[in-house]
Amino acid sequence: MDHRKKYELDIQNRSLFRYYLGLGARLKKHLYYSYARFIARKNGATIGDNVVMPFSLARRANNNLIIGNNSSIQTDLIDLRTNVTIGSNVIIGSGVEILTCSHLIDSPDWEFKAHGILIEDYVWIATRAFILPSCRKIGYGAVCAAGSLVANDVETMSVISGNPALHLKTRSQVHSNLVVPSLLGGDLTIYIQTWNKRKIKI
Repeated sequence: MDHRKKYELDIQNRSLFRYYLGLGARLKKHLYYSYARFIARKNGATIGDNVVMPFSLARRANNNLIIGNNSSIQTDLIDLRTNVTIGSNVIIGSGVEILTCSHLIDSPDWEFKAHGILIEDYVWIATRAFILPSCRKIGYGAVCAAGSLVANDVETMSVISGNPALHLKTRSQVHSNLVVPSLLGGDLTIYIQTWNKRKIKI
């Protein structure tokens, strides 16, 4: 049984009492993440539905930041001096650092250079990975292992690890059945929608 089906059945098979317990458990985090999204949008960022992000990142957000739907961001160490585009269903772990700007070392004026980065859908960047400005794109479904130093673009579905990070294998499938916001309890809206589907069937 896939994760999403298990998630749905777990909610739809609950008693009304257990449903409300789950509702209560998610409410505080929902308010926190909703407020973080509101602040980030107010600061000019484009933030999709059900995005989980720390308030510390939301406060620093600006119009350079774009995040798709259902992504989970657990770090605020993202350089927003230039464009950062994060797709949908992306998981970025705690302590991940993403640098997007640098200087031209052969320039007599130490010229500033803004590069930007595109992180496509279903990417997983694990705990304490370090993304350098020379990495401009992390392709669909790619995985950057914990502690990786990512200096180059990452191919679609590639699993990389090490310092510098090198290709280990090709991922066989993405986490399409995972309800990503549920990882950190940010799934209140999905939780209610899933429960309502049960009530419609009765």
